[in-house]
Amino acid sequence: MTLILIVDDTPAMAQQYAYDLKRLAGFETLVARSGDEALDVLGREAVDCVILDLEMPGMDGFEVLRSIERLGLRVPVIVYTGTGDYDRCAQAIRLGAHSFIDKAEPMERVAQEVENAIERRRLRAEVKLLRRGFGLESPLVGTSPALAKLKEAIVRVAPVPSPVLIIGESGTGKELVARELHRLGPNPKGPFIALNSAALPRELVESELFGHERGAFTGATATRKGAFEAAGGGTLFLDEIGDLPQAAQAKLLRVLEERKVTRIGANKTIEVNARVVAATHRDLEQELAEGRFREDLFYRLNVHVLRVPPLRDRLSDVPALLEHLVAATCERFGMKPKPIAPEAVEALMAYDWRRNNIRELRNVIERMIIASDGDELQLKAVPSEVRQRATHDARRTSSDERRTFEEQKQEAERQIIVQALERNEWHVTKTAKELGLSDHASLLKIMRRLGVQRDT
Repeated sequence: MTLILIVDDTPAMAQQYAYDLKRLAGFETLVARSGDEALDVLGREAVDCVILDLEMPGMDGFEVLRSIERLGLRVPVIVYTGTGDYDRCAQAIRLGAHSFIDKAEPMERVAQEVENAIERRRLRAEVKLLRRGFGLESPLVGTSPALAKLKEAIVRVAPVPSPVLIIGESGTGKELVARELHRLGPNPKGPFIALNSAALPRELVESELFGHERGAFTGATATRKGAFEAAGGGTLFLDEIGDLPQAAQAKLLRVLEERKVTRIGANKTIEVNARVVAATHRDLEQELAEGRFREDLFYRLNVHVLRVPPLRDRLSDVPALLEHLVAATCERFGMKPKPIAPEAVEALMAYDWRRNNIRELRNVIERMIIASDGDELQLKAVPSEVRQRATHDARRTSSDERRTFEEQKQEAERQIIVQALERNEWHVTKTAKELGLSDHASLLKIMRRLGVQRDT
């Protein structure tokens, strides 16, 4: 449900706008006859867009805009005027209004402006999420067998609206897999809302998921949509689902089954149509056996399962990840990208990244860039604990046991080829000679079989 607030001291004008917006675009509407009443409504209702008259007695539209900014209300505002004074409209834009219209505008354009304002707010929220560094730890860079298997599964599952459970160690990039599911899904332009269950205070979990009404509890000074409503028509990503409290698990199950939510403090239910993608680093079957996770919720989420491989199972992707991470980190620092010396690449490929996978690799790259004065990231810039730690000791309890012999063999071959290519700056003829192959054609044939390529 899209809710529009129309603020105008002329009741007939406000009611006409309300009627036309409902008729043309199906919007639900509320009307406020003054600035004070408008702020009261914004404190009680989860409004998606405001149409605001600038010329009102008492608190005019400018003061309403200042109050919205002061109260931190993130709602787009379209101002309108019947005076034709567009300098005042421009002033309203400077105070935070999305756009302005004339009261004589056709209602079709008004409805389009409202849709544009709501879409712009959604896009700004998406950009804000992207700027949190999501692009710096993409798990989908590389062409290793383990990653190729995951990519194939994503393509297969993405169009299906059923819940998806993503399993993987910390730092493997489970949220990026969820974003890829959303991008390839039936409605990629819909919202993508991410919620980390482990990071939420226990007393606010249900409010974050399902929303609340004004006054529902201490501190609830305004009505707020929950994550399910905000993700309507798109994807709700519930990270670390294994950390969700039992009470919230029960309510989540009900929402998944009924496709309806009830805000805290409300009596009416609201239909929701967000696709749920959950993720965890925990063994949910073990959590279930020990009574910390509901069996019925587990089987409701366990419709499609995607397993994100740890970095140690795809070490041949490290050079491609290094290129990606160095470029992204240097851009963030405002620096020119630096190449990595072949011996540094080999050292980084010899480490198992067990502590935090791609996130750990990203942190190491950042340390190397900061510590390097020259134009190249050399071996000496690789942290000593990475250079000195032997990979074979760490791999004794690795996930190799869960991979077939053929998968392990293919990855080992791939690492040998990639390391040799890195040492020879990807010169195929020189690499073939070093590996003792008859000619460069033999190496190219192996590269094609293993999916080895420099540009990923």
